[in-house]
Amino acid sequence: MPRIKIDLPERFSFSTEVPIYISYINYGHHLDNAALISLVAEARVRFFKALGYTELDIEGVGIVVADVAAQYKSEAFHGETLIIEMGANDFNKFGCDLVWRLSDKATGREVARGKHGIVFFDYAIRKPTAAPAAFIAKVTV
Repeated sequence: MPRIKIDLPERFSFSTEVPIYISYINYGHHLDNAALISLVAEARVRFFKALGYTELDIEGVGIVVADVAAQYKSEAFHGETLIIEMGANDFNKFGCDLVWRLSDKATGREVARGKHGIVFFDYAIRKPTAAPAAFIAKVTV
């Protein structure tokens, strides 16, 4: 069966640091897969904030996550600090991919990579809407 393979950009437009708390650890004593998605969600909020947005107000519209793909590269453990890098690519009429990489701050070891497909959404009429040109301009510089 084919495995997920995620190609990353040469550089990311955003990075943030997040410590691994004990609550993120599973019975295998490493980062839980559900916690990984939560950490990326935190980074996504910080990414939009750094651009002057919230997930509910990106040039007047919000987003919904349409799909998620993750590729694990190594374990991560309690007490480590992760660097989460993020950027946007693969734009289409209604959305784009937010691509990301998690690495251990101390060693540079890659922990995981992935992408969240997002759709821009007008919550007032509950329908997808065009990707805002101003957002595209900010993240493709």
